[in-house]
Amino acid sequence: MVLLELFSGIGGFSMGLQAAGYSFEKVFFSEIEKHAIANFKYNFPYAEHIGSVTDIAKVGIARPDIITFGSPCQNFSAVGDGTGLRGEASSLVRYAVEAVEKFRPDVFIWENVKGILFARHRADFWSIVKAFADIGGYRLEWQLLNTAWFLPQSRERMYLVGRIAEKCAGEVFPLFPPREKHGKGKQDSVYSDGCGTIMQNYYKQPNFGNYILHLKAGETFDGTPTSEQSERIRMLTETECERLHGFPDGHTRYGVYEDGSVRTVPRANRYAMLGNAVSVPVVAEVARKIKETTLF
Repeated sequence: MVLLELFSGIGGFSMGLQAAGYSFEKVFFSEIEKHAIANFKYNFPYAEHIGSVTDIAKVGIARPDIITFGSPCQNFSAVGDGTGLRGEASSLVRYAVEAVEKFRPDVFIWENVKGILFARHRADFWSIVKAFADIGGYRLEWQLLNTAWFLPQSRERMYLVGRIAEKCAGEVFPLFPPREKHGKGKQDSVYSDGCGTIMQNYYKQPNFGNYILHLKAGETFDGTPTSEQSERIRMLTETECERLHGFPDGHTRYGVYEDGSVRTVPRANRYAMLGNAVSVPVVAEVARKIKETTLF
């Protein structure tokens, strides 16, 4: 199989797909932030960087079986400026639509913030859904998922999965957390107004930026002993942030830079990259469901 990661960041989609049992002969990734590019190269040395997503029309690569994209969310975010698709960052999703239309992968996965489902962005969301639907032949499904179902951070994100309709053997969503972990009825409250399906042209409607950890006396998150007797507040470490997303310890520590040297990624950039990352176990769970219900 061939994978194309757009807006690839530190490779959360690659890791999630691998955790779900996918194996790729070739991985292509598109990213413009130099530290994220370097880190991706370090962790996935077999991957090929194809430049900016804005040049996707000119890229000559093998047809990807899967395309993933966590497109910029700033203009859809609850703490953003609310400009939606009029914003410079969030409007870049149009290049992902262009990539799907150009390569026609078997599967594509789009991740974005909960704000894309807010009333003020409803028209933008439906225009994006319509753009994918107009390509023709794809079944689209989406749901609001939360990293808290798998890891100790609340991070609600919308996941949209597109699959060639004739290869669908079942539904990907709804996807719910295990009952034994989250209690009876929890699924319904999470699911409400956060899920939908579109079959070809038929419509059926239905921040990790805060790195503060509040610790009580004797409590730790990363295994470091503490003898303090009073409550304290401190910054999360980079390792803790990696764990909160399901990445291995030290995943963001090193990068292979343009001159070929392996260097330590600056701490501030590690935080920034993790703030933009997708959560690995969430991607893995979506990917497993795709695998179970798709004829590859």
